[in-house]
Amino acid sequence: MGGLVVVSLFVWKWLFLGLVIAAVMIGVWEMVRAVSVQKARPPLVPLLLGAPLMVGLAWFGGAERLPLGLIATLLLVFVWRFADGVPHYQRDVTAGALIAVYVPFLGSFAALLAYPAHDGSVRVLVTILAVVLSDTGGYATGVFLGKHPMAPSVSPAKSWEGFAGSVVWTGAGSAIALPLLLDDAVWWHGAIFGVAVSIASVLGDLGESLIKRDLGVKDMSNLLPGHGGLMDRLDSVLLALPTAYAVLAFLVPWSR
Repeated sequence: MGGLVVVSLFVWKWLFLGLVIAAVMIGVWEMVRAVSVQKARPPLVPLLLGAPLMVGLAWFGGAERLPLGLIATLLLVFVWRFADGVPHYQRDVTAGALIAVYVPFLGSFAALLAYPAHDGSVRVLVTILAVVLSDTGGYATGVFLGKHPMAPSVSPAKSWEGFAGSVVWTGAGSAIALPLLLDDAVWWHGAIFGVAVSIASVLGDLGESLIKRDLGVKDMSNLLPGHGGLMDRLDSVLLALPTAYAVLAFLVPWSR
C-alpha cells in the first residue's frame, strides 16, 4: 500500500487523488459500522457522498473551499436522517458529524498537501516518513526502555519513554530529510516539523484507541487480515496530515 502511494505521487498524481478518495470512503464505512455496535445509526449515504466532495474541493479549490464541503456534508446528514423520524435523531447526527470531521475532513489534507505544483508530492512523502519514524521510533524505544504507562486505560502498551522516542527520532530524522527534499527548508524547520507531526501522530493513535474502547471493539473492521481495518492503519496519519500542512505552510510556504 505504501509503495502504491509513493508511485502515485511521483508517476501519476491523479491516481493519488483516487487513492485518497477511496481511503476516506472506506474509513467512513468502517466508522459507521463500528458505531453501530452502540446502536448509533449515522446515515451512510450522505457521508459517502461527502467524502469525495471534501477531497475534491481540497484538491481543486484549496483550503478555502474545504470547509464548504464539510458544511454541505453535515447539512446532508442532518436532512437525510429526517426520514427515520425523531427517535435517536440527536445521537445519530452527532455520530455522523464526528465521522464527517474525523475521516474525510482530516483526510482531505492529504489532497491539500499534494496539489501544489512543484513540491506537493514531496510534502506528502515527508509527512508519511515522519509518521513512520514516529511509530517505529516509539515502538522500539518503548520495547527496550518503556516503564511508565502513558495512558493505561486507553492504550496500555504506550509509555512515556516510547513517546519521547517518537518525538526524538522523528525530530532528528525530519531535520535531515526536509533540507534534502524540500527547497528553502533548513534543519531546524525539519526538527520543528518532526516534533509537531510526531505529537499529532501519537495523539491520533490514542484518539482512535479511545474511540474503540468506548465502542467496545478491538478493530474497526477485518478488511486487512492481521491488521484490522484501514482506520486502524490511518489513525496516526489523520491527525498528522493537518498538522503537517499547517507547519509546512508556515515554515516552507508555497504558492498555488
